[in-house]
Amino acid sequence: MSSAPQLIPVNTPNAPAPVGPYSQAIVTDSLIFVAGQIGIDPAIGALVQGGVTAQARQALTNLAAILKEAGSSMAAVAKTTVFLANFDDFAAVNEVYSTFFEGVAPARSAFEVVRLPLGGLVEIEAIAVRG
Repeated sequence: MSSAPQLIPVNTPNAPAPVGPYSQAIVTDSLIFVAGQIGIDPAIGALVQGGVTAQARQALTNLAAILKEAGSSMAAVAKTTVFLANFDDFAAVNEVYSTFFEGVAPARSAFEVVRLPLGGLVEIEAIAVRG
């Protein structure tokens, strides 16, 4: 009989607290699954001002903080998914996004969605390799 996989939740005050019944991230034996991050500044608990560029930068900063808490970094990210309230913002988000990844860029999907939490303009989730 096999045992259930160990799922370790990640929680850091350096990223926004979950607004529902989910974890900031889950660590498994080999992967880290980071929940979608929007441009909330954890210090004030609200979306940052400055439009999609500022929100993308904050979302990626939040993602990096969660990975750090999990003992990892942006260099270990294998896949991201980017959700945009307006796909016309893709180029602006892409410009910010590229500054967070050095070397091999992760695989990525991007979608326009009808609405994001709290009226956010961009949300980014990630899967990283552990170790």
